[in-house]
Amino acid sequence: MSTLEKTETKETTTKAAGTQISGSQAVMEALIHEGVDTVFGYPGGAIMPIYDALYDYTDQLKHILVRHEQGGIHAAQGYARTSGRVGVAFATSGPGATNLVTGLADAMIDSNPIVCITGQVFASLLGTDAFQETDVINITTPVTKWNYQVTDANEIPSVLAKAFYIASTGRPGPVLIDITKNAQLQLFDYHGYESCKHVRSYRPAPIIRKEYIEAAAKAINGAKKPFILFGQGVILGKAEEEFKTFIEKAGIPSASTVMGLSALETNHPLHVGMLGMHGNYAPNVMTNECDVLIAIGMRFDDRVTGRLDKYAKQAQVVHLDIDPAEIDKNVKAHFPVWGDCKETLPMLTELIEKGDHAEWLGQFRELEKEEIKEVIQDELNPTTDIMTMGEVIKVLNELTGGDAVIVTDVGQHQMVTCRYAKFNSSKSSVTSGGLGTMGFGLPAAIGAWYGAPHRDVVAIIGDGGIQMTIQELGTIMQFGAKVKILILNNEFLGMVRQWQQLFHDRRYSFVNITSPDFVAVAKGYYIDGNKISERKDLKNALQTMLDHDGSYLLEVMVGKENNVFPMVAQGTSVSEIRLK
Repeated sequence: MSTLEKTETKETTTKAAGTQISGSQAVMEALIHEGVDTVFGYPGGAIMPIYDALYDYTDQLKHILVRHEQGGIHAAQGYARTSGRVGVAFATSGPGATNLVTGLADAMIDSNPIVCITGQVFASLLGTDAFQETDVINITTPVTKWNYQVTDANEIPSVLAKAFYIASTGRPGPVLIDITKNAQLQLFDYHGYESCKHVRSYRPAPIIRKEYIEAAAKAINGAKKPFILFGQGVILGKAEEEFKTFIEKAGIPSASTVMGLSALETNHPLHVGMLGMHGNYAPNVMTNECDVLIAIGMRFDDRVTGRLDKYAKQAQVVHLDIDPAEIDKNVKAHFPVWGDCKETLPMLTELIEKGDHAEWLGQFRELEKEEIKEVIQDELNPTTDIMTMGEVIKVLNELTGGDAVIVTDVGQHQMVTCRYAKFNSSKSSVTSGGLGTMGFGLPAAIGAWYGAPHRDVVAIIGDGGIQMTIQELGTIMQFGAKVKILILNNEFLGMVRQWQQLFHDRRYSFVNITSPDFVAVAKGYYIDGNKISERKDLKNALQTMLDHDGSYLLEVMVGKENNVFPMVAQGTSVSEIRLK
């Protein structure tokens, strides 16, 4: 039985209704009733009463002391992504709360269910510029699904119930609850905790209109060249099986967004690759060749569409999404299907005819051969002495068999990993998609391991991103998360350098980055590691990393000026994707 399963089946001790407790104790009661087992956080003056209450709940709540609040919220994101549950982070007021903002923005755009609880100065001091006071509510309003400031302990049970409900239902997202210090200390008559069942004016489960599904099914049945784009909504909706049943009955080629990776196993015969700026050649080109484009749980991000005025103009668009704001936002939907895809996909599957689009699928495979010849062969099987990022991922795939959780930071290594990593099961790819947050990888991997401690978790990070949150090695040192850290070091801020090479005449302005001895730094945190620069050492080094009982850091030196292709340059159409 895994640690997570043990936590879920463990009996909890909670306060009885009718007793008098403090606001801080009410916070603990809420977490336990919501099934929280792990909290990532950093204490401080304004949240000290909550930490004092936590002292008496450590047999029921695991607290992971991060080294920076940004590390705490990224860890909560990683936890949410691999566990499918709500991630929780604590921070104090002022700089503690503002250090959460990047993670909140990241979680908002990537639909991560997070509840952040921040301490705040006494209510009587609000607005006085008191020590470590910031207006966290107004600061975080644009980057939260909901936020609220509690000044009276009586509100805490209902507000936290609402917080978890909003974070986890509909299109998930981050919620921040700011609790003043007086409310944390205040004693009140506790009447028990009831999970929130609804919030007035909030409709997380839309009314599904059958006539729209019938119209979409008719369009799909009449299509000669249908094409499916799927995103993270399939994973968030826990609709992986419903999705697979749908595409297999329809027989339609299907491509993933970056965030949708692992919703469908990589080797599925209908999986034709990844969409987007650095996605695969065939799905990008065929977007402008299909006659019906079926988007499921994705939002037509600009990195997927390229120039909107040249995007899929020949196609009828079917768009399934739980968030009505995404439908027609960027791409006009001829057949909008608003609803949870776990409900709408079976309804659509029932109405579509058994399909066979072998000839159409074959056109994807022909373009795939072209990409293999022009790009993939040299990336995965280079003929020079210089190692490529792609061949590192290829060997990692061979050793993990596609069963590991792969967490990436942001940059060239991220795109190479997303292109070439193999996934056999859902919730296996964790990355910062919409915000592109450098520094995400290491803390997110820590959280991902706590969310799935029975799985191998490999963090693939560049030499730039690792230095943004490298202090979280201290979190690993103290709490023992068994994260494998793979640094792909090209001695550049690689993605920016690639753009400077291609679009700014090789004017490499401040992208050369000098790094420390990463292995020595890791050893300073009592984490074993190794550094290699030759191909002959790669397989054994990766195997040693994977076999090591505990965390491990492996630095691999790769080509300095290798580029990630294919590439859809900004301002161009997806059909203008470059192979070189």
